[in-house]
Formats: sequence, C-alpha cells, structure tokens
Amino acid sequence: MALGAFGAHALDGLVRPERLITFETGVRYHLIHALAAALAASLAERIASASLAAGLLLAGSAVFSGSLYALVATDVGVFGAIAPIGGTSMIAGWLLLAWGAWRERRPPA
Repeated sequence: MALGAFGAHALDGLVRPERLITFETGVRYHLIHALAAALAASLAERIASASLAAGLLLAGSAVFSGSLYALVATDVGVFGAIAPIGGTSMIAGWLLLAWGAWRERRPPA
C-alpha cells in the first residue's frame, strides 16, 4: 500500500508518465503475489509443494517488481531485462501450486 501511495503522490511529475505506469505495474504484481504467497504458505499442511510455491512467488515478486522499481528510479534499461526472470519464477510458483493442489485433491465424500 505504501509503495502504491508513494507512486501515486511522490512520483507523479518526477518521472515520465510511461515510467509511472511501469512503477504501478510493479506495485500491482507485488501486491497480488504477496497475497498469493501468503495463501500458498497457509496451504502448506495440505499441499506438499505449497511451501516451495510460496517461495517461488515471493522470490519472483521481489525480482520482478524490484527490477521495475529500479528501472523507474534509475532509468537504466537493463533493469527491465531482469523482470522476465522474476516473471518466470512467479509462473513456476503458480504452476507448482496448481499441480500440488491437483495431486492432493480428494474425491467428494
């Protein structure tokens, strides 16, 4: 929430509009994947792969969003090239969580 407020109020007028959109994308994915990692961690007792999935979601979020924040702060384009590494980690986390949930499913009683 604090990063979103910072972007909306402190960065407006300080960075180019397209960089502000980049920052907002980082905040959005950061928030969504922090919540997803918390959900995955809460499922760790029921789904064997959930802890690893949570770790992948958190690491991916840190790399993806962090690289976008660094891009906005420095305007150094190489940071944008790092974002797909984080995105790949987030995708792997989602897939691992889905696979674990499918594997642990139980037939209806």
